[in-house]
Amino acid sequence: MAALRYAGLDDTDSEDELPPGWEERTTKDGWVYYANHTEEKTQWEHPKTGKRKRVAGDLPYGWEQETDENGQVFFVDHINKRTTYLDPRLAFTVDDNPTKPTTRQRYDGSTTAMEILQGRDFTGKVVVVTGANSGIGFETAKSFALHGAHVILACRNMARANEAVSRILEEWHKAKVEAMTLDLALLRSVQHFAEAFKAKNVSLHVLVCNAAAFALPWSLTKDGLETTFQVNHLGHFYLVQLLQDVLCRSAPARVIVVSSESHRFTDINNSLGKLDFSRLSPSKNDYWAMLAYNRSKLCNVLFSNELHRRLCPRGVTSNAVHPGNMMYSSIHRSWWVYTLLFTLARPFTKSMISDCPVGGGHC
Repeated sequence: MAALRYAGLDDTDSEDELPPGWEERTTKDGWVYYANHTEEKTQWEHPKTGKRKRVAGDLPYGWEQETDENGQVFFVDHINKRTTYLDPRLAFTVDDNPTKPTTRQRYDGSTTAMEILQGRDFTGKVVVVTGANSGIGFETAKSFALHGAHVILACRNMARANEAVSRILEEWHKAKVEAMTLDLALLRSVQHFAEAFKAKNVSLHVLVCNAAAFALPWSLTKDGLETTFQVNHLGHFYLVQLLQDVLCRSAPARVIVVSSESHRFTDINNSLGKLDFSRLSPSKNDYWAMLAYNRSKLCNVLFSNELHRRLCPRGVTSNAVHPGNMMYSSIHRSWWVYTLLFTLARPFTKSMISDCPVGGGHC
């Protein structure tokens, strides 16, 4: 109050300001009521405006609603470890008969995944994120988990995946998050992951195909395919095909394919305008790391578009996303030249938490 008084804001004529002796409270289902401590009574209507109100949206992440032994609702902030009887959403109440907003919420390059998901409750939703132990994959998984979703981190390196799970649980001990093995460079591993996931007998509402390899030296996977192509595209393509029936049963469901703006700077057709399969998995003599990455990202876009066309009638949508220009993550770690370039550009890049596709590393 001292700060308000110093600023000249303590004496306000706001119609929402309560008269002395009144207190604003909320019910368990989000309706606002008013308690008059002088007359020891309660009412639904605001004592000044006569309006009825309710709180807007869900509790912020990390908050939980409880009821004490007297039946009064209170709120627990697990992040800051505090308890209060004041609903944190009271600053965002809406009238009982709100008017439809005339403008849409807009986001920009600095918007974080936590801000986009603010007020959304993903309790009961199952989300799989590939390459989720670091970078934007981790931030995406964490954001979903802190908003109530059951999140599965599908990763190649289980030691790092388990560390990522622990980091999320440190932020909210009730988060429902786990790690499962998935090596996109091995089609048998993709098949084993799909089988293990189906054995859980759970739905799949969101599948984020995030994992990727960048600037790798030429090599073939055990399946005999160029590594960048298999990890970035074919592994995810196979994964979606194996989980397609689960996605359709879980509708409405969504597939997010993390692509890149670099898909524009390549072509996979030959001089006759027909698909050239040799460009997808090139030989060592025809290989250039940047071009291989660009082609894999073009495959991501084409795959996502066709997947959406086929599955949209069944309640499954698919979107390809560009995570951001010159986004800094660990995806460049395969070659020191790219590491140097990304390090020099880092002051001008977006942060990982503002790049989440609500996207990598081949982890």
